[in-house]
Amino acid sequence: MKVELIAYTPEPDIIAAVAAKLTHSKSEIDELLNDDKEKLKKLLKIVIRMGHTSVVEHAYFTFAISGVSRSLTHQLVRHRIASYSQQSQRYVEQNMEYVTPPSILKDEELKKKYDRMMKEIWEFYEYMKDRVPVEDARYVLPNAAHTKIIVSMNARSLLNFFELRCCLHAQWEIRKLAWRMLHLVRKVAPIIFEDAGPPCMTKGYCPMNKKDCVWYPERMKKRNGKNL
Repeated sequence: MKVELIAYTPEPDIIAAVAAKLTHSKSEIDELLNDDKEKLKKLLKIVIRMGHTSVVEHAYFTFAISGVSRSLTHQLVRHRIASYSQQSQRYVEQNMEYVTPPSILKDEELKKKYDRMMKEIWEFYEYMKDRVPVEDARYVLPNAAHTKIIVSMNARSLLNFFELRCCLHAQWEIRKLAWRMLHLVRKVAPIIFEDAGPPCMTKGYCPMNKKDCVWYPERMKKRNGKNL
């Protein structure tokens, strides 16, 4: 999996803070933009903690993602307030590149069978390409097939994405992607994403009440208490 932050709104924390201050200020926008940045950052922290996250929608982030499966992108595009451009299997002939889940990697015999099955699928795909259009041959390709996608989201959508997909109960591949994306945006917008992540870590509760989860807040409190 390769994840890159290829573009983003300049000074996203400041832009969001200016948007927040504008709603309660008579000042001209130019004056707000030239305001003391540390004061603006403090204001943004307060606004976010109050739950007024509409102001962070003015900050946009664009990611280049590759080496992931079609299974992942089928989940990713369910996040509707975003823009997606994905490599086409119709116009781009596919090489034998695919994702192998960690659970299969742990089982040597199972991995051999998995790899053999992938080889058979791609051989049949190549066979079909000589007989039918590529757009029809691709029907045999697996969800594991590698794909590339460019994704743009505003910060508010990303906060929701991280809340849902950084969770330990999210599917492993999209959870891995979510955490990588979060690490990247925290570097350029530390205030907006300071408390981003799964609710068990950011809000102290589990929406699904999964008490058996190792990240369940009460279990984490007990564990931390023992470490004191």
